Amino acid sequence: MTLRGNLRDFTIPELLTLVNLAQKTGTLIVDGPSEQAYVSFRKGKLAYARIGLEDDGLANVLYKANKLNANQYQSVLKSAGPMTDKELGILLINAGYVSQEEILIILQSYYSDVVRRLFPLVDGSFRFDNDLLSPDDRINVKLDVENLIIEGTRHLREEAQLRDEIPSLDMTLKFTEHPLTNIRLSVQEWRVVKYVDPKNSIKQIASATKLNDMEIRRIVNGLIQAGLVQMVHPGTGTLLANPKMFPTQDKKEQRGLIQRLIHRIQKL
Repeated sequence: MTLRGNLRDFTIPELLTLVNLAQKTGTLIVDGPSEQAYVSFRKGKLAYARIGLEDDGLANVLYKANKLNANQYQSVLKSAGPMTDKELGILLINAGYVSQEEILIILQSYYSDVVRRLFPLVDGSFRFDNDLLSPDDRINVKLDVENLIIEGTRHLREEAQLRDEIPSLDMTLKFTEHPLTNIRLSVQEWRVVKYVDPKNSIKQIASATKLNDMEIRRIVNGLIQAGLVQMVHPGTGTLLANPKMFPTQDKKEQRGLIQRLIHRIQKL
């Protein structure tokens, strides 16, 4: 089976399904708009994954997973030298830093997260190289991809639904006339709420809050479903102001801020 093509024709979950069903061994190379990803398999099971030039060394992965503190991480880097990850893993196990089971679980989670980051890709190309195996100096896992396939398919369905609900990011938002007062917002939702103004497009809000298209759609849809905001036709396109970060976690103050924001917008 030859796997080569364009990401507009095959989604990442579909590619995972093909590799899994054919029990392929080799590496799926994905050329995205900005980075290249490598996802290696052994008999259809996930063995290794990396995006771009990210540091996927064992020490760094364990440090990001909070299995090594900053001092331990620096000490490991100094003592590891030219060791492979397999040799470093044995050293860390013998030193009591981590168990073999913990290493495998953390690496499975890390490689799975790399694959998840590929789900949204629709631009780029892919090819499967039967002769390219995972790097010899890295620790391989043996992970079934069925759950990743299910998760990826669900993710794509959610994206399609959100695009139907919010087809254009050029729309703007305004507060509803009679919003609920018992709404609890996440930190990201608060950042978006601060920019709600008929003069600001959803695209502008996404840029100001550093959210990608799907993240802003998900948050805006949640605010709409909660009855806090509604979409309106584009306003003047005035550039966004730069409000201060939300200063408090107190629920009463948060509710008060919502009401003040609503009253301010309604007076425009």
